[in-house]
Amino acid sequence: MLLETYQTKGLLTVTLVNGQTGDAGVYAYRGDLVIKEGALREGSTTDRKPPEALLIHSALIVENDMIKFINGLLPTLDLLPVLVDKYKNDIAPDCIALIYVENIAKGMQVELEGVSYHLLPFKQGLVWNELLEEVYIEKSELKNQSGEDKVAVAYAAAKSYKPKMPLVSFAEAEENTIVVIKEAAVGAI
Repeated sequence: MLLETYQTKGLLTVTLVNGQTGDAGVYAYRGDLVIKEGALREGSTTDRKPPEALLIHSALIVENDMIKFINGLLPTLDLLPVLVDKYKNDIAPDCIALIYVENIAKGMQVELEGVSYHLLPFKQGLVWNELLEEVYIEKSELKNQSGEDKVAVAYAAAKSYKPKMPLVSFAEAEENTIVVIKEAAVGAI
């Protein structure tokens, strides 16, 4: 199974949900998905340093060992081709991809490896909550659902999601990136 393979390879971290949905053969995952693995520790062939890049707060639906739905947050747009290159053999041609990106100011679509990626600007908050709002899911619709089935509900809603975003080349998308300025957080002393 694809998610078990990812788990074995250390590609899934901060896992919140990882299991079969109510539909046989359909699996859901929520957590962070590794895009760039950390370097091997000195003298080790298996022990790695922390990942260099993640698809943060990702949500996946896997059916027939193919990713049918992918959602998450990329800190920078330049990580999208890295994500696509790493997982392209596992991403279904009809995959629904809704990716939040911190360094874009407006929504757009790009096509990479035959899959259309809907890129959404992200300012702050929880990626999961932003997704639910984007695909018009009320939290009451998720009541009494398992974690896996909540991801399946989001995937079902995303199937009918028709954003009004221009389709641009990746080069054009890169021209529309912005500089992200994060505020310093102040806490208890």
